[in-house]
Amino acid sequence: MRTFDLPSLAANLLPSVIAAGAAQMRHYEQGISVTTKADSSPVTAADRESEAILHEGLWQAARGVPVVAEESMALGEGPSRGSTFFLVDPLDGTGDFVDRRAEFSINIGLVVGVEPVFGMIYAPALGLLFVTLDAGHAVETRLPVDTRAPSLASCALHELRTRHPQLDALTVLEGRSRRRPETDAFLAGYAIDRVRQAGSSLKFCYIARGDADLYVRVGPTKEWDTAAGQAILEAAGGVVTTLGGERLVCGNADAEYLNPSFVAWGRTPILPRVAKKSSA
Repeated sequence: MRTFDLPSLAANLLPSVIAAGAAQMRHYEQGISVTTKADSSPVTAADRESEAILHEGLWQAARGVPVVAEESMALGEGPSRGSTFFLVDPLDGTGDFVDRRAEFSINIGLVVGVEPVFGMIYAPALGLLFVTLDAGHAVETRLPVDTRAPSLASCALHELRTRHPQLDALTVLEGRSRRRPETDAFLAGYAIDRVRQAGSSLKFCYIARGDADLYVRVGPTKEWDTAAGQAILEAAGGVVTTLGGERLVCGNADAEYLNPSFVAWGRTPILPRVAKKSSA
């Protein structure tokens, strides 16, 4: 099984990630043309241009490692793969991108076996980069999209570390789509103090930096939506599980890389409160 020096992988991927971000920002500023894929989800020229840039960068940085990328998969061009492969979402949060909200991102996850071991997430409109550098070590840095000759070695890196949850006052992240009844039913077992909305895979990153305690996702997502964020969050002290408590894993090609519903936790999964019985 192939092994990787993760800091070197991150350094080698960074120029193409910045270039993909710059391409996205050109579309973001000059106008966005949207079409619809077979699954009714939106896609833009920025998605496809970014994916082409990232494919080239991944070929140069990790030649021979298969790349499972969203837009290629949508066209039926998925690769045959072994036990080590990349999962790529070239523009996560296309809805945010189209609606001109800044929380869209580039996601690159590396999977070994069934576990995401490396993640790089770049939000070009925010100038934020999150990356896994080793098991138990993930960092964040500010990196504007117009940075020339970007280098991780020249960046001020801030270690990501999840926070200890206050069980009687939890902060929950959620997307901007309408919350499902199943989500309400799950959260009913917890003492929620605050609910914050956030876009794309940045929800994993915000939990990783200690801004929130959990994120519940009920409904369909694909592994390229989550692998990078899961790797970053778990390196920062968190875990991602199914609603039933099993660790989320990758590589389900037979289901076209569809995830089950899941929970991203800042630390270990929190047991729900036991409902008090009436004294009547």
